[in-house]
Amino acid sequence: MNQKETRRAMGALVTSMVIFGTIGVFRRHIDLPSSVIALMRGFIGTAFLLLSVLATGRKIDLPAIKRNLAKLLISGAVMGFNWILLFEAYRFTSVATATLCYYMAPIIMMLVSPLLLGERLTKKKVVCMLLALAGMIPVSGVLEAGFQMGEMRGVLLGFGAAVLYAAVVLTNKTMKDIGAYDKTIVQLFAAAAALSPYVLLTENLSSIRMTGLSLGMLLLVGVVHTGFAYALYFGCTKHLSAQTLAIVSYVDPVVAILLSALLLGESMTPLGAAGAVLVLGATLVSELPERKHE
Repeated sequence: MNQKETRRAMGALVTSMVIFGTIGVFRRHIDLPSSVIALMRGFIGTAFLLLSVLATGRKIDLPAIKRNLAKLLISGAVMGFNWILLFEAYRFTSVATATLCYYMAPIIMMLVSPLLLGERLTKKKVVCMLLALAGMIPVSGVLEAGFQMGEMRGVLLGFGAAVLYAAVVLTNKTMKDIGAYDKTIVQLFAAAAALSPYVLLTENLSSIRMTGLSLGMLLLVGVVHTGFAYALYFGCTKHLSAQTLAIVSYVDPVVAILLSALLLGESMTPLGAAGAVLVLGATLVSELPERKHE
């Protein structure tokens, strides 16, 4: 792949991470349980991408979907179960602890990429990943929230969600000759389908009432933060190494914490700000060209 395509893929990756990081601002105005929001995101995102393909006169590449169908359905279902484990982690531990556990996914991706994908693991990538993870500790808020041994169930669920997230990304890198929209349509639908029984069993849907503001925000999150953002993200996975995908994914929580401080008035500690700088700095350095030794 040439440099132009690499830059385009990197731009798509960073854009998707920034979009993912803004979801918290909009989620504040959606008066629905997180599991219901995730379910609706999946279906709305699927419908948006499907309509987008049809509206532009493109045809869905059924042969490509058929060739990759098993991976698409499995990875989509895994993405749905990933959401479920994360929701359950929030029930048994703090949001800060669950978030930190969840963002072990990039570490997992980096460690297994040489084994599963044959990618070379450089010292610079490893150091940058460890620095980004170190920055994530204050960014997650876990230092302020504290940790109790009774939260171990939530920790394990958070780690489980991280493993599933890494599995989805790595599976996407093995898919061949399929467009981003075609891929994402099937995966989002499979994720929503896998999530449906969980929502029906855990939520009292008959008691849910939704305002016009909530509906508008939900549609926005479904279209922009799910359909569009996932299409960007899954579309660039095949063009970038798993290690690059791993490190840049830390941009998401940094954007989230910065926006929370700027727009929602939530406090940001000096340690949290330092962590954000460390994450962004490690991400930038990791993607600088390697010096060629004479």
